Amino acid sequence: MAKYTISFLPHNRTISVEPGTNLLRAALEAGVHINASCGGEGVCGKCRVLVEKGSLEGGGKEKLRADDWDKGYRLACKSKVVEDVTVRVPVESVVDASVLNLAAMPRKTASATQIHLDELKEAGLFIPPVEERYLTLAPPTHEDNICDMTRLINCLRKDFNERRLVVDLAVLRKLPDVLRQSDFAVTVALSRPVRQDGRTRIINVQPGDTTNENYAIAIDIGTTTVYGQLVDLLTGEVLAEHGEFNAQISYGEDVITRIMYAEKPGGLDKLNEVIVGTINKIIGKILAKSKVNPDEVTAVALAGNTTMTQLFVKINPSYIRRAPYVPAASIYPMIKATDLGLALPDHVTALIYPCISSYVGGDIVSGVMGSGMYLSDELTLFIDIGTNAEIVVGNKDWMMCAAASAGPAFEGGGVEHGMRATKGAIEDFSLDPVTFEPMNLTIGNQRPKGICGSGLIIMLAKMFILGVINNQGKFNRDLPTDRIRERDGAWEFVVARAADTQIDRDLTLSEIDIENLIRAKGAMYAAYMTLLTQVGLTIDQIDRIILAGGFGSFVDLESAMTIGLLPETDPDKVTYLGNGSLMGARMSILTNKVRADVVEVTRKMTNVELSEAPGYMDNYVASLFLPHTDINQFPRLKERLDQRNKVLQNR
Repeated sequence: MAKYTISFLPHNRTISVEPGTNLLRAALEAGVHINASCGGEGVCGKCRVLVEKGSLEGGGKEKLRADDWDKGYRLACKSKVVEDVTVRVPVESVVDASVLNLAAMPRKTASATQIHLDELKEAGLFIPPVEERYLTLAPPTHEDNICDMTRLINCLRKDFNERRLVVDLAVLRKLPDVLRQSDFAVTVALSRPVRQDGRTRIINVQPGDTTNENYAIAIDIGTTTVYGQLVDLLTGEVLAEHGEFNAQISYGEDVITRIMYAEKPGGLDKLNEVIVGTINKIIGKILAKSKVNPDEVTAVALAGNTTMTQLFVKINPSYIRRAPYVPAASIYPMIKATDLGLALPDHVTALIYPCISSYVGGDIVSGVMGSGMYLSDELTLFIDIGTNAEIVVGNKDWMMCAAASAGPAFEGGGVEHGMRATKGAIEDFSLDPVTFEPMNLTIGNQRPKGICGSGLIIMLAKMFILGVINNQGKFNRDLPTDRIRERDGAWEFVVARAADTQIDRDLTLSEIDIENLIRAKGAMYAAYMTLLTQVGLTIDQIDRIILAGGFGSFVDLESAMTIGLLPETDPDKVTYLGNGSLMGARMSILTNKVRADVVEVTRKMTNVELSEAPGYMDNYVASLFLPHTDINQFPRLKERLDQRNKVLQNR
């Protein structure tokens, strides 16, 4: 049967496919990213492409605006190839990872209780998971002809008081040659156990003295982004770092859509392949930046949510989303990095952070370690804001945790012009209180092509404070502006007109978008309040709030409290942590103290299933307003709204 050719612009990539092939799947095979928040289920309407030559069967007309359809736009997930075709992928689908590596620091970092290298050394606790020892052995003779391995172990026992040693087979295979190539002067890499009664593994042997070259890698496996750092284990210094978008985003924006994709034939293999590929790309970048030889890397620590971890290890994630929501494992053994497909030498040990439950994963445990809250007397509310809102409350004596499925609204899903925080995304916004003309500030100072999560929060807050929308998220249609209009039966606000954007249409925010945002923030707020109630606390009794995650680090506090995304509290109590998951992973490769503490922390953390918790649904329903049905929970905002209403009455 004859095949058809698809040409993807502006990527200039072509692929030959069988008749009837789904266009979205063809794009994946061609390595072309097209936004598909729903994983190709046909419900999000984000995978628009413009047909420039030829035609497609289907196309999802019911999900497209009439004017888009007339211009030649089709939904990739609803289109079948029936002839040679040329399609253009719109600018809003272009993945630009450059913004991930900009030197943008969080505004205020948590540092009071973090573990620092100097402190570890002073306390005698600087024991990296992998250490190196330089040995000079006496060569064998007719009188002293014990085997090579015994000779090595005896020297480690005598010179360094090493006990309970075991040897990897790979070391035994190379040992005879390495010893004789270097006149029996070698460097041995020792992988330390977490428990004091555990065994130390001899994982590598190298000729000569290489003890001044010992490095490890920390990796945060995020649902949207993956970050890596190369760390000098002798100094604790971060030598290089790099971030990339998780290549799995082409198969679904959130963990649920990816689990559903993994359940399809070959789905798990594909998702594993692309996340391993993303991590290997990062490893290659940071090794090249630092000019470190991969042979000198001895360990890699990885932290991710429960789904990302299982996909990385290639474990079926199906049961994570099905009652009773059980992950495959909470604690993972030490694994050879090569067994996970990582492009590192055979001796490198992989350390994977443990999880608590199906939706409170290793990234949150790692963040708790990185923030130091597990060492503090202060009552702390730790919040990681993303597709899910993961929350931990407690201190060094106890901790309770929960996860709320907020959906991907603040990462662009469910919002027509929502997008990730890349160049061209509106990240800040203001409105003239008289003319209601907007001012948009974008990442990279480019013409806008969408709105990222931080921009959506500010936009919602400004519109609410100025009375453009009411507490139900409905537009005030009596305002003197043509930016509020009705289209296809829905009311919307024109944030940027087509001529001022990178896209070929007006950039808008609709009441449907706002409804999805309110649902997302409501799920998060209900989670905080329910968890606090479960432990008998109120927000006023919390000593500090830690906001973690890439998104959480750039949330505007005032706006977040205005819309009820965060509880109203003293801003001085709030600390921006940044990427706590990466921070915790880095700490775990610097000292076994943290690795040992992780075990104790996971035992302290009691998980609460919010769907079964009394009062959660009541809290959720009460949160489906701006900011809340009970405005008394936001006294400072109530005062501002009262002043606003007086001004409006006097107009």
